[in-house]
Amino acid sequence: MKSVVIGTAGHIDHGKSALVQALTGTDPDRLKEEKARGITIDLGFAHLAIGAVSFAFVDVPGHERFVKNMLAGVGGIDLVMLVIAADESVMPQTREHFDICRLLRVPTGIVVLTKADLVDAETMELARLEVASLTAGSFLADAPVVAVSSRTGEGLDRLRAALVEMATRVRGRSAETAVRLPIDRVFSLKGFGTIVTGTLVGGRVRVDDDLSVMPGERRVKVRGVQVHGVRQLEALAGQRTALNLGGVVVDQIRRGQTLVPHDAFEQTRVVDAVLEVLPDANLIKPAARIRFHQGTAEILGRVAVIGTLPVGAAGQEGLPPGSRGYVRLKLESPVVVTRGDRFIVRAYSPPRTIGGGQILDPLPPRTAVRSDATLERCRKLDFESGSKADTVEAELRAARVVIEDAGESAFPQAGLVSRLGITPGEVPARVETLTKRGDAFQVKDLLVARTVVERLRQRIIDALAQHHRTQPLSEGLAREEARVRLFGRGHSAVFEYVLDGLLASGAIIGRDRLALSTHQVELSPDAQRARTYIDRAFREAGLTPPDLASLMSTIGTPPSVVQQAVTLLQRERVLIKIDTLLFHDAVLRQLKENVTAMKTSAGGDVRLDVSTFKERFGVTRKYAIPLLEYLDRERVTRRVGEARIIL
Repeated sequence: MKSVVIGTAGHIDHGKSALVQALTGTDPDRLKEEKARGITIDLGFAHLAIGAVSFAFVDVPGHERFVKNMLAGVGGIDLVMLVIAADESVMPQTREHFDICRLLRVPTGIVVLTKADLVDAETMELARLEVASLTAGSFLADAPVVAVSSRTGEGLDRLRAALVEMATRVRGRSAETAVRLPIDRVFSLKGFGTIVTGTLVGGRVRVDDDLSVMPGERRVKVRGVQVHGVRQLEALAGQRTALNLGGVVVDQIRRGQTLVPHDAFEQTRVVDAVLEVLPDANLIKPAARIRFHQGTAEILGRVAVIGTLPVGAAGQEGLPPGSRGYVRLKLESPVVVTRGDRFIVRAYSPPRTIGGGQILDPLPPRTAVRSDATLERCRKLDFESGSKADTVEAELRAARVVIEDAGESAFPQAGLVSRLGITPGEVPARVETLTKRGDAFQVKDLLVARTVVERLRQRIIDALAQHHRTQPLSEGLAREEARVRLFGRGHSAVFEYVLDGLLASGAIIGRDRLALSTHQVELSPDAQRARTYIDRAFREAGLTPPDLASLMSTIGTPPSVVQQAVTLLQRERVLIKIDTLLFHDAVLRQLKENVTAMKTSAGGDVRLDVSTFKERFGVTRKYAIPLLEYLDRERVTRRVGEARIIL
C-alpha cells in the first residue's frame, strides 16, 4: 500500500480540523484546551485508507501565534491541502502557510474551498479567482480546487477522488537512505514507556534497532513500531509512525530532536545555505537574529550574508526583499541536517516568516564569511536541478568541494551520506566516478583530492631536494621524520599512499631513509682527498686504527670536511663502527679469515681467550675486547665462560 502524508495549511477558523474529521472520522484536536477554545493549538493526526493508498493527515494550527507548531508538522509532508474558507477567501495566514509550503518545496497539493454551504455561486467564484491569483506561477498553479462543506458533506467524495488521483503523482521516499525520524510528539503510555511519533523521512525502522537521539547522542532501542495504530515489524520512509523506545524517559527527549543511526550524522551549529527572501519581508541585515525551522526543530540563530544572487557579489550589506543569496547560519543550539534539507527562517521578533532555503553544507570549514573564496565554494555546492543527471553532477561537484576541504586529513567515504544528502547505497557509485575522473583517490576507506595528492608529492620531493643540498653525504631523510615534518596533521594512510606512489614511479628510493633517485654524492676536492687519505690510513693501521682527532690535524683540512668523508665511508660500509672504534672493512674480513684458519690448522676445537687474542694479533685489551665481541656477533666465535670457541 502506498503511503502519502498530507498536511493541512490555512488561516485560523477556515475549517481545517473539521475537514480532516469529515474525511477520516477522527477529530485531530486532541487537547482539552483545543476543544474548549475551538481552535487547533498543536499538531493533530488522522488516517484514511482509500483503495491502495494510505493517507496520513497532519493537521496544523492556523493561528499566527502557533506557526512554529505548524512548521513542525509540514516538514515531512508529501502533499498539502491548502484550506481556504469560501466566505472569507485568502487571509494573512493563508498567505504565510502557502509561502512556507512553497519555500519548503512541498511537491504538490490541492486547494480546498470550505464552508461551501455558506456562500452563493458569485462569492465562490470570487474565492476561486483569489486562489488563482495567489497560486499563479507556483507549485499549486494547476492544482485541483475542490469546494466542500464539512457540515453537509458536499464535495467530500470529489475531494477523496482528487486525493487518490494526486497520490499517483507523489514520488515515494527511499527506504534505502539513512534512517531519519524528526520527532514531533513525545508521550508515555502505562505499561509501554516512552513513545515518539513523526514522519519517517528516510530509511526503515525495525523492532530492536539501535538508534541515537540527536542532538544529544542518547542511545535508544526500538521496542515497538506502529503505523496508523497497527503494530508492525518495521516502518518505511514516507510513513507516519510511532516508536516505543527503551533507554530513555519522556523528559529526556523532546520535539525537535531526530532519531538517526549511530555515527551516521554529525550535529552542527553552523551551516552554509542558500536563502530566498520573501518579497514582502524586510531587509535581512548582517548578524540579524532569526528563528531557524528545520524538520520539527526551532532554533535561534544569526544570519551572516556571504553574497547575493544572481549578481553574486561578496560582502553585501544584507539580503533585500525578494532576493536570493548565500548565507552562513550560526545557530545557538546544535541541529542535525544534511545537504539538500529545506528550512524556514522567521524573524526573531515579532515572529514572522521572512524566507526559506536549502542547506548547502552542514559542516562548512572555518573560512571568512565575506570572501570571494567562500562565495565560490557556495556556488559549487548550490543545486536547483530537475533531471537525475543534473542532480548527480551537483552531488559530484559538492563531493569535490568537501574532499578538497578535508585536505591531508582525507575525507571518510561514509561522510558522503550526510554531506551530499545521498543514500549509503549510492556512495560506491559516486566514489567510482570521482576516482575514474581523477578528481580523488581512494585510500582505504578515505578519499583524498587529486590536488592534495599532487601537492603532497611535490612537498616530499622538495623536502628531499633540500635535505640533499644541506646534507649531501646523508643517505636520505628518515621516513618517520619526513612523516612528522611534512604530514604532522595529516592522516598517516595518506602519507603512505603518496609515498608508495613516489616509490613505485621511481621518483624516490629507500624505505627507512628516503632519497631522490637522481641524488648522487658529490664530494668537494678537499673531501675527496680526505676520503682517500682516511681509507688508506685505516686500511694500513690494521687492528689498531688511528684516532680520528689526530687524523684531522694530519690531513690539514677543516674538521667538517673530514667528518663528511668519514660519514660517507661509513655509509659505504668501508669503515665499520665497533663500540666507539672504527675499523676498515678489509681489515675485519682478514681478521675473520685468520681466526677461522686457526681452527683449520689445529684440526679441532680451539679456545680463544683475551690473552691469547692479544698475543696472537698484537693488540691491547682496548682493541681485543670489542673485536672479540664483534666476532661473536658475526658467528665466527662463541663465548663460553671467559673464553671463546672458534666455530
